[in-house]
Amino acid sequence: MTEPAVRCTGVSHSFGTTRAVDGVDLEIAPGEVFGLLGPNGAGKTTTLRMITTLLPTAPDHITVFGVDVARRRMAVRRLIGYVPQQLSADGALTGRENVALFARLFDVPRARRAGEVRRALDLVGLADDADRVAKGYSGGMIRRLELAQALVSSPRLLILDEPTIGLDPVARSAVWERITQIRTDTGMTVLVTTHYMDEAEQYCDRVALMHTGRVRALGTPADLETDLGPGSTLDDVFRAVTGDRLETDEGGIRSVRAARRTARRLG
Repeated sequence: MTEPAVRCTGVSHSFGTTRAVDGVDLEIAPGEVFGLLGPNGAGKTTTLRMITTLLPTAPDHITVFGVDVARRRMAVRRLIGYVPQQLSADGALTGRENVALFARLFDVPRARRAGEVRRALDLVGLADDADRVAKGYSGGMIRRLELAQALVSSPRLLILDEPTIGLDPVARSAVWERITQIRTDTGMTVLVTTHYMDEAEQYCDRVALMHTGRVRALGTPADLETDLGPGSTLDDVFRAVTGDRLETDEGGIRSVRAARRTARRLG
């Protein structure tokens, strides 16, 4: 039997007295593009951070391709590539230098490093701009550079937290075209959060809608829309699940400021 790319069983996490994630159960199939949706403060980013080992979790609650996140953190990190909401590229470095830095951080063997950097830049369409300083890149190019950083170690699971935040529609489409092509070419599993329901509807095989730390709806976008009623959209499903509450207190002003800083820097 094939192990799920990600399995979450009763996953919970609290910050002080705030229950950010409250008993989440999820299974993501290998090769799937899976969208984790919900308003600010729903628990999406906290869930991603536990999957990526950046926040602690108890044993036997999260596995990545069968590897327990709590017991084998380094083994899990070798299986994943992660693009956070906040800007991770250094504008003072060239595109190639940025990706090479991540190759070292991910412990890509020295003998293979230059080749893997070239491969990652080529995958995202930045080979011709690799030796330009990143501060001269457009917002869409920066996001593709961050994809290259995450892909340089050839991960089996690519995790993207709001990958198109702050981008115009053309740049958003360009980023998603690259993600889709990479998934098609490599069979990589993609786990993504987004506030853009049109992106989830078009690109995700399945989605989970979170609200106040729990999964409230799970399925293909088409099935969720059908269940809600004729003519429904994923926006309608989102509103039905969240009760039209697009913001909650759990996100906090720091989350809002961070998202806005990222949007401004991406142009």
